[in-house]
Amino acid sequence: MDINDIKAIMEGLIFAAGDEGIHKKEMRKVLDLDKDMADHLINELKFEYEHAKRGIMLMESQQVLFLTTKPEHSEYFTKLKETKVQAKLSQAALETLAIIAYLQPITRTEIEQIRGVKSERPLQTLISRALIEEVGRKEGIGRPILFGSTIGFLTYFGLSSIDDLPPLPEDINEIDIEQEADLFFDRLQNMND
Repeated sequence: MDINDIKAIMEGLIFAAGDEGIHKKEMRKVLDLDKDMADHLINELKFEYEHAKRGIMLMESQQVLFLTTKPEHSEYFTKLKETKVQAKLSQAALETLAIIAYLQPITRTEIEQIRGVKSERPLQTLISRALIEEVGRKEGIGRPILFGSTIGFLTYFGLSSIDDLPPLPEDINEIDIEQEADLFFDRLQNMND
């Protein structure tokens, strides 16, 4: 099998993996490739996607590979979303998402302490849109659920990892974090509108 055949199979595997993506280790195992060869071919695929006039790109986050749309085409995806009548995230959901993104893993009680209001409904909205998920349980009384962002969150906002979030000033308190994060997500939401 030649290199182009292997890259075509890689591309198909990434596509077939869908929203969950495929871990590079799993890719190597399926194709019976050593790490160096697999990394070389993945880098070639990334290069080809970056330098060809295609509507998708190869994205890697935490050793997991995904096919995703290109950010520069976002206005067209926005038009498509408008035709599907998809509701925007409410201010409460955006606040909750910002808190989770910056302070994850975090419990509902901790989110509510920061926001000062109940957050059950925004959490349900964010879970239903696959932007957050349960990432474990906190040790202690009642073992409350810990929430964190998902790969869908990264993809939705065009981030490779959570480290791509804009840094917050060092002398900031939790209320300031919420306000700074709201500004960031408002800007991203407006870009998608």
